Amino acid sequence: MKKVILLFFACFALSFVASAQTQGDSRLHVLGSYGLRYKYFGVGAGFEYFFVDNFAIMPSYTKIFPNVGKASNFSADLRYYVSVGTSQLYFMAGYSQSWENTNPDGAGTKRNYKGANVGVGAYIPMTEWVGLSTEFKAQSQYPREVGFRFGFAFPL
Repeated sequence: MKKVILLFFACFALSFVASAQTQGDSRLHVLGSYGLRYKYFGVGAGFEYFFVDNFAIMPSYTKIFPNVGKASNFSADLRYYVSVGTSQLYFMAGYSQSWENTNPDGAGTKRNYKGANVGVGAYIPMTEWVGLSTEFKAQSQYPREVGFRFGFAFPL
């Protein structure tokens, strides 16, 4: 517990001296995702915009490939960057909506779930025009999936 409290205060103190990104910056993301509970893979895209220093909004859409049927997810996340440099660490929270159809070729069950998500991630610049984007995210709505998102981000 002491380590968690120490880590929290270290991140909090670092946030006052670090400046991750500046207002008006933006990035285009190409993502892959993998859920740890159901082991579904997905692909998607998103657009990140820094509306003030260290804060960004990122809407994203992911097409999920379940074993049976079709599924997709839309997320709108607020990101707070706490570090700058080689690895830009951020915490995120946001809105998420999932769609699922268990039998898209015939009579099936269509479901629509709304909820929240929280997570932590990092952006690691590789060159001036591309960087690696990683994220660990948990969603509150069904199926309550916890998973990884990974991909490339292209600064605009």
